[in-house]
Amino acid sequence: MRQMFKTMEERLLAGEDLVLVTITASTGATPRGVGARMLVGRAGRICGTIGGGAVEYRAEQMALRALEEKTSDQHGFSLTRDDVENLGMICGGAVDVFFHYIPAGDRETLSLAREAERLFAGGEALWLLSDIGHGGALSLYTEREGFLGRPCPDWIKTKLTRQPKHIQQDGEDYCVEQINSPGRVYIFGCGHVSQQLEPVLTRVGFRCVMLDDRPEFAARELFPTAEEVKCIDLRNIAESVTIGQEDYVCVMTRGHAHDTEVQAQVLRRHPCYVGVIGSKKKAAGVRKALAEIHGLTEEELDQVTTPIGLSIDAETPEEIAISIAAQMIQVRAQRSKTLG
Repeated sequence: MRQMFKTMEERLLAGEDLVLVTITASTGATPRGVGARMLVGRAGRICGTIGGGAVEYRAEQMALRALEEKTSDQHGFSLTRDDVENLGMICGGAVDVFFHYIPAGDRETLSLAREAERLFAGGEALWLLSDIGHGGALSLYTEREGFLGRPCPDWIKTKLTRQPKHIQQDGEDYCVEQINSPGRVYIFGCGHVSQQLEPVLTRVGFRCVMLDDRPEFAARELFPTAEEVKCIDLRNIAESVTIGQEDYVCVMTRGHAHDTEVQAQVLRRHPCYVGVIGSKKKAAGVRKALAEIHGLTEEELDQVTTPIGLSIDAETPEEIAISIAAQMIQVRAQRSKTLG
């Protein structure tokens, strides 16, 4: 969503009208759920997706019509058994799609896009609200700053969760979605696997901080898309970074001793995910050292996922990076469902 806001700003400043297409309701088995979005301009889809296939194609055509008519509207797609064959879909269900027309140079949207980038850069928990009852007008919300953009009713604050949802209350109609969370990924060790892992994680919405005690590896040119790259003392990571319970940690330094040192500090912070590269044999030795030398409890040690990544027989740095990213996506999705 961060990139979509940037694209919206660029296109609107360039004098292009846009339509933001959003799934506001979804039932049954559908390709995408509430909160899925795509941006459409005069030449068609620009970025984002609401699931592909015939429904997305028809939604794109409707968005082009909305551009011609300069109007916002909502349309329902019924994917019943008969419709499945007609629409070329293999899923059965129904979706409501809202088409939000945004005129070129729209000051309100441009202002909101700039605010969104500021809040993304600040790493705050951030929600996007679409006022369906008033043409799809957009607002942002953070706990620290409240609502930005169009005013929203105070009661909606109690409805904001990690899961996107369609809310109707007191005659109001909103689609709300958390588009940024405060958690970061701290990757200790900037070697071959890390160099493949960071761009994959960044592409799927994780904010990565790369950490190493070797200046030649903790180099911005190796990680151009990372949020931060730092050369730190691995024996005292607290002087450089603050890790909390919303954060993810990947430990893949150049040796067992460094891995152990990092884990001894990290595990006491109770991040939501700690993955450590290495074999089961190595893991057993490190676990013993963490317990006997550093005094970590069994509960703290059980936070560690090692070997890191899903078991897909990965061998190359590129393959290992994919297995780790897949596991972290899984953890993020499970947390989102569990924590609401």
